[in-house]
Amino acid sequence: MKVLIVDDNASTRDVLNVTLVKLGHEVVGEAEDGKSALKAFVELRPEVVLLDIIMPGISGIVVLEEMRRIAPGAKVIMLTAIDQDEVTSELKSKGASAIIFKPFSHEDLIKAFGRL
Repeated sequence: MKVLIVDDNASTRDVLNVTLVKLGHEVVGEAEDGKSALKAFVELRPEVVLLDIIMPGISGIVVLEEMRRIAPGAKVIMLTAIDQDEVTSELKSKGASAIIFKPFSHEDLIKAFGRL
C-alpha cells in the first residue's frame, strides 16, 4: 500500500518508514505537521495515512476530520501516546480506521494494516 507518514518526531517517522518498507509497503511521503500533512494528502493521494494526534499547529484529530471531508473513504491509522477511552471513542467516531498506541511494535503495525 502507498502510505503517508505524519508525525512531528523525525525518529518516529524514520522507524515507521523502515518498518513499513520491510512489510512491503511504499512510503510515498512524510509530513511533520498538520498543514503539510493535508497538502501531502491532496497531492500524493496515499492509500493509507499514519497520523499522529499531538503535533504543532493543527492537531491530528482536526487533520483526520479534514482528510475524511476531502476523501470520505480515506484510510487513516491514528498514532497516539494517549491511552484513554475518550480519545479512542472520539477517533473512531471521526472515522479513524485503526489506532496504534505509542510505543508501538512491528506487530502493532501488522495488526493495524490487517484491519484495513
